[in-house]
Amino acid sequence: MASGKRPSERGTQPLPTEPCRSQWSPPPERRGSEEGVKQSAGKPSPGNAGASETTEPATEEAEGLPDTCSELLTVVEDFTPEISLFFSVESRSSRCLNSQLQEAARKKLWALESDDRDVCALFKELSARLVCTQAQEHRFLLTFKTLEEAWKFSTYLTLGYVGRCLEQLLFDQEYWLNCALMEDTEIRVTVDQDRLATIYIGLLLQEGNFFSRAVPGVWQGEQEREEGLQLCKNELIHVKNIGEESEWEGMSLLTGRRGLVSMTALEPLPDPFYQWFLKNYAVSFGISQEISGTASQPIVKGKCTATEDHRGAARNELNFSKGDSIEVIGFLIPGLPWFVGKSLSSGSIGFVPTRYVNPEACEPLGEGLVFLSEEEKSSLLCIPCNGDEQHFITLFDDLARTDITSVYRLDGFEPKATFPKVRSEAVLRSCKDIQLSWEEINGLATASTSELSSPGSESALATLEDIILEKVDDFYDPKFFINLNAGHMEDADVFDPILTFLNQDSYVPSFQSFYDLSFSFLNSTFYGFSDEDELVLYLETCRSWAKKTHSVWAHVRLCFLLGKLCIKKIKFSQARVYFEEAMSILDGDFGDLPLLAALHVNLASIYLKQNMKHKFSSLLGKTVALLVCLPGHSFNSENELEVMTYVLKEAIAVGNAPLEARVCFLIVKLFLQLGKNDEVLPFTEHLQCLITTLLSPDTSSVPLDATPILSYLYDKKYLPNIALASARLFVPSVLKGAPTPIWRAGFILQNTSKLRGSQLERSSIPALACFYLKQALHFSCKSKAVPTQRMLCAILSRMYLQHGVLDGAVCYAAMAVTLSRMMGKEEAFESSLSLGWMYLLNSQPGPAADIMRQILHSLHGTDSVTQCGAVHNLLAIALKGEGQVQKAAKNYLQALHKAKETGNKRNQAIALANLGQLSFSRGASQLSELYLLQSAQLYAELQGSEDLEMELAQVLLWLAQAMVNRQKAEDGKLCFELALVFALKWNNLRSQLHITESLCHFYSKVSPNLQACITYHEHWVSLAQQLQDREMEDNARQTLSQLYQALGTSEALRQSLDCTKQSLRIFIDLEEPVKAAEAWLQAGRLYYLMQEDELVEMYFQAAIQTALKWENFSLAMDLYEKAGDTFFNGSRNRDRAVEFYRGGAVPLARKLKSTKTELRLFNKLAELQIGLQGYEKALEFATLAARLSIRVGDQLQELVAFHRLATVYYFLHMYEMAEDCYLKTLALRPPLLQCSGEALYYCKVYCHLGNLTLHKLKDEQDAAAYFLLALAAATELGDQELQGLIRAKLGDIQGPEGTPGCATYRPRWLSEGGHIV
Repeated sequence: MASGKRPSERGTQPLPTEPCRSQWSPPPERRGSEEGVKQSAGKPSPGNAGASETTEPATEEAEGLPDTCSELLTVVEDFTPEISLFFSVESRSSRCLNSQLQEAARKKLWALESDDRDVCALFKELSARLVCTQAQEHRFLLTFKTLEEAWKFSTYLTLGYVGRCLEQLLFDQEYWLNCALMEDTEIRVTVDQDRLATIYIGLLLQEGNFFSRAVPGVWQGEQEREEGLQLCKNELIHVKNIGEESEWEGMSLLTGRRGLVSMTALEPLPDPFYQWFLKNYAVSFGISQEISGTASQPIVKGKCTATEDHRGAARNELNFSKGDSIEVIGFLIPGLPWFVGKSLSSGSIGFVPTRYVNPEACEPLGEGLVFLSEEEKSSLLCIPCNGDEQHFITLFDDLARTDITSVYRLDGFEPKATFPKVRSEAVLRSCKDIQLSWEEINGLATASTSELSSPGSESALATLEDIILEKVDDFYDPKFFINLNAGHMEDADVFDPILTFLNQDSYVPSFQSFYDLSFSFLNSTFYGFSDEDELVLYLETCRSWAKKTHSVWAHVRLCFLLGKLCIKKIKFSQARVYFEEAMSILDGDFGDLPLLAALHVNLASIYLKQNMKHKFSSLLGKTVALLVCLPGHSFNSENELEVMTYVLKEAIAVGNAPLEARVCFLIVKLFLQLGKNDEVLPFTEHLQCLITTLLSPDTSSVPLDATPILSYLYDKKYLPNIALASARLFVPSVLKGAPTPIWRAGFILQNTSKLRGSQLERSSIPALACFYLKQALHFSCKSKAVPTQRMLCAILSRMYLQHGVLDGAVCYAAMAVTLSRMMGKEEAFESSLSLGWMYLLNSQPGPAADIMRQILHSLHGTDSVTQCGAVHNLLAIALKGEGQVQKAAKNYLQALHKAKETGNKRNQAIALANLGQLSFSRGASQLSELYLLQSAQLYAELQGSEDLEMELAQVLLWLAQAMVNRQKAEDGKLCFELALVFALKWNNLRSQLHITESLCHFYSKVSPNLQACITYHEHWVSLAQQLQDREMEDNARQTLSQLYQALGTSEALRQSLDCTKQSLRIFIDLEEPVKAAEAWLQAGRLYYLMQEDELVEMYFQAAIQTALKWENFSLAMDLYEKAGDTFFNGSRNRDRAVEFYRGGAVPLARKLKSTKTELRLFNKLAELQIGLQGYEKALEFATLAARLSIRVGDQLQELVAFHRLATVYYFLHMYEMAEDCYLKTLALRPPLLQCSGEALYYCKVYCHLGNLTLHKLKDEQDAAAYFLLALAAATELGDQELQGLIRAKLGDIQGPEGTPGCATYRPRWLSEGGHIV
């Protein structure tokens, strides 16, 4: 399953086996990683795509840490702990960049730059501090203040959490609902590992207290100084800054000696975990040198061959001869001096010196089992998750629950569902996998519903099972009564039963209570004592009788129990006496290995605690063999931790990676059993990092996937991002007792809600859980857990409904119906109603009506009144959708009658509201108002829960619409605003949005109120921000800007400008150049209105440059013209329009061959010059406009152009040309008048011609002719006043003889058919 690949499977940077290397110091052969090393120049990684920062190619020796601290002091003198984190969105299948998702992620990050609280919170959880985000370069700049921050962040980087957390931050619900895309996509992050190593060293040096190794080739020269610390090659040294630049105080972990040490001889341990561990788990004496390093040799099992003769120095050592075959009991771990073996020739068991055998005949642990057995893996994974799966099944049951069988539904109302205007085709395509699941579900109809038996896990090591676990037919736990009566204490027969029980020479399951951490033997084996002192007295007496009767095994076990009780009371010296007594009489018998291991480990822990170095060193080698090499070790004391941490320190010192992993695993197991969640987390993280080191690149499985444990621990520490990332990385296995997909889906659901800061509710199922819910469904299909399948189908259906993918909601609701038929009639009824409701919400009334009719038929003759009412209500909604209004009304009334019969006021209110909405849809507003008022009154009588009041808000919304339709604007306003109050009370964003849209329409169209409209548009913007709908926010802001501009006040203009700039920011973020350019232009217009002229042209030029940058010349031309229009239509700086018209828009119009635009521009230029009295320039522009109008072929445009040209000629005193142009305009109109407007135009032009020829050209005859034509047009208009004025003009022209004077002939080129302008 691609989406759940482990870091190692995704190529995560592995931790190397050598202790001097880690995630800070890459191994010589670097592998590509999701969270890998930033590539050198010339070889950019996908994560570096588009980034400006690269690293220079470096040799292998130069990678990682500098060679010595002296070099480091130079490197980090002025260092700043900042590092760039790059990200890229890639396809897992093609290993290529997904450019579409990369761009979507970049835009989301860009949008977050203005409000980076979420980004800061994420990196704070990841133990880094955000300096800034650089979306254009797909990177974050981070810094660290402490060594722990750098350590934790590098751990999260190595484990693959950073990329997963970024997915959770940058991807939206459409991505999470598209399961195929999600499974194939990952965010790969890259950092410069050398830079990270430098930061680590710099922080170490600042702290002045860390662990280092002696550098080979340097330490020899330091030996000669008397005051200097004597060093060995690769020796571990704890160094502290004492104020000397070149020399620090050092303490050898090998000898415990102190002295000055030169910084040139030191190389800090490169793994921050080692620094933390060695500081926090110090011991009182040095390294024993009992354990050696290993050159990548694996842990093995099986048979080995003796290479030399050996006669044991102690009775517990195995005697063997050269060439003997020896069976390894448990594991043989390279570097340990001893292991437990069985001679195949003699059958004896004992400790075997590792140096005397050849392990080549042994086989490495099976694939995926590098340092533990299958049973150990299963038991560990069960610890944190025990009981959680049942908890999540209960959670699923709660999420799947519905009240649809008892509560009616309002027509089309689902309070928290999203119904997008455009459905995502990608999401709908991702629902094709539903069909496969549907076929599986149908196959179950004839299959047994019983659960499949879980496959048996692999058996443990055969030899170990034969030795430790003796099979018993009659298993029981004997109990012994404590009787301290004096007579009984002297009677040997009284102690015979317990001595017989304890004297068995091999391990039996009844002894397990002796070896656990909880001291359960106090309750399971013994009873009748009032306090532990009485038990101790009883056990002492038993011990005495065991000595007398020579019951060796009983004696040993009694000493062990007495020692345990002493440890419980912190009496370590007394406990040591008991344990040493037990060891002295055991005589090397290996019949009870758990007892032998418990004795060794407890005794070693006491030696360590009491600083008995010699005794501890002599016991250490064999203790480690019993503790580490035997799988299934049962912890019996918290003090074992001290032994394990000592062994871990030795493993780190010598670089024994397999031993380090094994001990780390045991420490994790002990801490989990003790419930110490804070203490176990660093060890679990380190173990998970080590796992990637021990795997070869071609390994398909891992020895232990600790991600469920880490998820559990992160959840306990309330780190929801990291817990979610860890759980998403977990790949469920078939291992018995391991967490299943059910656990993973439930865990992800729960933590996604924590991430959103809200409770997980049925009404808010996160889209991020979609893929994991489907995986859980697939798992439950295989196990044939029908109830769980039905719950998951119901949850998926509801999730798809809430996120607007209604086809998916219908499909999963249909699956739930099929599954419910296998369970019972009640479940089938509920699921069928839910399916019908999904059909209705998906605008499919036909299938819904069919389902309801079938259900009604099945309910016939039953007394299920409420259920019948619910069905009638849904059937009525379906019938309304089919247009069967009368049948719908009949069913609503039946539903109302059923609700009244049961006294259910809520259902009555819903039925009445649905009747009201039905009436409104048919135009019966008065009847609708009556029903809706009754419904609202019933709701008012009910207790106000969220569901009830959100339904009431919807009813009030309908009521408001009905009242507005009946011209009751004030009543409608009251209902609208009351509905909004309820939506605000419950913080229901979707309902608020719906009601706010209605209020905005009301105050803009129905009852105009500019100030109220502004108020509600501001709330609309706020809702869009909370819903993170950038497109909606933009539209609302644009409208709000226009509303503020309409107010006209200086403050309102400032508010309008602010809205415009906010929209501009959004458009730039979304890379929408057209809208961004328009916003720049609008901002310039507003600055013009605010009389801040110095900024006007700057914003206009920004708008134009935006268009030109994207080579959108048509947009640029439009912007030039609109910018000019601002000056043209304004009252200031009108001459500035010429530059935008003539210098910008006209050349682009010619380039684009847009003749009409060019004509319009020259008309404006001519009009502008007329207004500015620049008549010569006006003539030029008017002449060009006239030429273009002829070319365009639009007579109206030609008329306008020639009319304006005539006006220019008139102002230039070129009256004959003016007369000719006016006549040209008249020639462009048809001879028969078409309308009164045309007649008025004729009248005015002829009057103007008459005045021109009479007063300017002194041609009374032509003037009279023009006035007569004007009089004819005025007569056509029927305007008596105008006719009187024209007759007066004519009267003035008439001479004494009654005939007007005559002027000379004037040529008329334009009006008489000429075409030359």
